[in-house]
Amino acid sequence: MIVLGIETSCDETAAAVVDDSRQVRAEVVLSQLDQHRPYGGIVPEIAARSHLDHLDGLIAEAMRRADLRFVDLDGIAATGGPGLIGGVMVGVTMAKAIAAVAERPFIAVNHLEGHALTARLTDDVAFPFLLLLISGGHCQLLIVEEVGRYRRLGTTVDDAAGEAFDKGAKLLDLGYPGGPAIERAAASGDPARFALPRPMVGRPEPDFSFSGLKTALRQRVAELGARGPLAAQDRDDLAAGLQAAIADCLADRTERAIAIARTRRPDLAALVVAGGVAANGFIRGRLQEIATAADLRLVVPPARLCTDNATMIAWAGIERLRRGYIDGLDFAPRPRWPLDPQAPRAIGAGVKA
Repeated sequence: MIVLGIETSCDETAAAVVDDSRQVRAEVVLSQLDQHRPYGGIVPEIAARSHLDHLDGLIAEAMRRADLRFVDLDGIAATGGPGLIGGVMVGVTMAKAIAAVAERPFIAVNHLEGHALTARLTDDVAFPFLLLLISGGHCQLLIVEEVGRYRRLGTTVDDAAGEAFDKGAKLLDLGYPGGPAIERAAASGDPARFALPRPMVGRPEPDFSFSGLKTALRQRVAELGARGPLAAQDRDDLAAGLQAAIADCLADRTERAIAIARTRRPDLAALVVAGGVAANGFIRGRLQEIATAADLRLVVPPARLCTDNATMIAWAGIERLRRGYIDGLDFAPRPRWPLDPQAPRAIGAGVKA
């Protein structure tokens, strides 16, 4: 079984061809970082136009590298949401067109499910497992019971961890994207110098909150800035403090979620960490400590598969196609698409819950 995957949910345009033996036959990613960097964040209209300009060429290149024609495929999968709706529409429309012309199944993939199932591509993780999904737009803890079956244990009530990194880097004038910039600066910093809060730590429900942490960082920057330009060591120490605070929050909330998950699924196979923030080495180290203490296998996909990519979409397409999950050409792209639609809204949570 061979599936073409298309990813256009945010600021990467990507295409990949994957087969059911877990072989990635081709993967192509075009980053838009240079286009968005001057604005300090993603501009949705710029992102959508870039997808429109480049997607057909990237698909052609992926098919050339895989040495395949569209009629050789068993399905065409595309991110159907959640994401910036303009970009999602570009990818879905392209996938539908290919599926219609080649007379092949179209599979609309939930972008978050793509992240969730990547560990089954890279490490053949068995169900059920606990997923910590940490990215720029999402921060959730879920039990992954099967393809299409997710039980949310915790979610952010305001901002995601990746957003905290991006906003923190902006406050510290470290550039964009914020995650790698904070990690580089933190390597030379003292995480204990500034007292930054650990929101939600110790609470019984494994939810997250990062808005108060961002506010505390902004206040520290303002206090130091009142005496003149921020010194390089001050900046590094604040970066280290922010990174440590985020890691402590993630570790504490994950530890709580493991305890809850085991009461529901004693056969829990692993702790899987996915999403762009999973590329942070310091955070991976803290989560390894939590997993080891809980006698759980920690699985973190390679960095290139933690950020947005089409390989995960193609693999999720294979997982869904195996089970007969096929979508009609009338599928409507979705800017919001929760993995567990039955989960109650977290108290105080916004639309990202």
